[in-house]
Amino acid sequence: MPPKRVLAAALATALAVIMPSVAAASPEHQRETIADDLRHPWSLAFLPDGRMLVTEREGGLRVIEDGTLHDDPVAGLPDIYVRNQAGLFDVQPHPDWDDNGWIYLSFAHGSDSANTLRVIRGRLDDHRLTDIETIFTAEPTRDTPVHLGGRLLFPGDGTLLVTYGDGFDYREDAQRLDNHTGTILRLTDDGDVPADNPFAEAPDARPEIFSYGHRNVQGVIRDADNDRLWAHEHGPRGGDELNVLTPGGNYGWPVATHGVDYSGARITPHTSLPDMEDPVYVWTPAIAPAGMAQYRGEAFPELDGDLLIAGLVARSIIRVQLDGTTVTDTSRLFEDLDRRMRDVRVGPDGAIYLLTDHADGELIRITPANGDQ
Repeated sequence: MPPKRVLAAALATALAVIMPSVAAASPEHQRETIADDLRHPWSLAFLPDGRMLVTEREGGLRVIEDGTLHDDPVAGLPDIYVRNQAGLFDVQPHPDWDDNGWIYLSFAHGSDSANTLRVIRGRLDDHRLTDIETIFTAEPTRDTPVHLGGRLLFPGDGTLLVTYGDGFDYREDAQRLDNHTGTILRLTDDGDVPADNPFAEAPDARPEIFSYGHRNVQGVIRDADNDRLWAHEHGPRGGDELNVLTPGGNYGWPVATHGVDYSGARITPHTSLPDMEDPVYVWTPAIAPAGMAQYRGEAFPELDGDLLIAGLVARSIIRVQLDGTTVTDTSRLFEDLDRRMRDVRVGPDGAIYLLTDHADGELIRITPANGDQ
């Protein structure tokens, strides 16, 4: 990056650090609890036939049909490593689900001494997952049950993005291209390497890598109106980041960060370095960002184009207002729920759907107070 850009970006992120999120009233709305007693729900997806899928970190894939949660989880899932943060993560239908029926799942695979992230696809058949194929397994395995990433996104170009965290104890590997640690991966829908990946021809790099230098990305979306990819990631003690993704970009972790270690020690003296991508926005204190969506719809026109981020520590939904790639304001929505928020989605009906991260987690549907949608 040229020096002027470095200075400008550093100033912007410094201001973001010292300017706390402003509390604001949530839009006028009504709430409906669609399901409760979910076991630490992690992700929500909508099928074109009207069904909804919910993953539970403890290993259950649940189906909601006609507004009712099926009593039993979907059968046939492979073994899932469940411990601490490890478990079943994201679920996404293939963009051509009507034609091929593929459902994609990410989860922790392995054991205490050797675990990693795995992505599979399969089809739902009579409440059972069938035709299962493993399309990706991150390397190397690790002996920590934390920072596994696990978010999936079909960005609209025929590929699949997969996020993989730094394993907490292996953060230095996020600056190496010969492993998958601390990266966002880009695959074809059957797990191959797209020919136009930034490191597809690099001799000492993993060809699946799209971007690197990440700590633990659990939110990634595509702004279709502007053909832009947004991602956020957990910082350590502070330093949660919002980023615009670029192919081949190095996002700095752990050699450039606004966060400090949990002991209070400095991780690095640098918040910005040449040839590394600076965050668009930084949260200190941490909000612990989880799922993310961009609001597009008519139900809440005042939110149109805004990013909505599920906050675990913030116990609310963080609204991020944008002017291009500049954050103009942030505020907290639905704070009165006082629940750890794990995921937020915008439904085909324009309603906002929330997943709360508890042993008795809920799926909550937010609609306008006047009932218009």
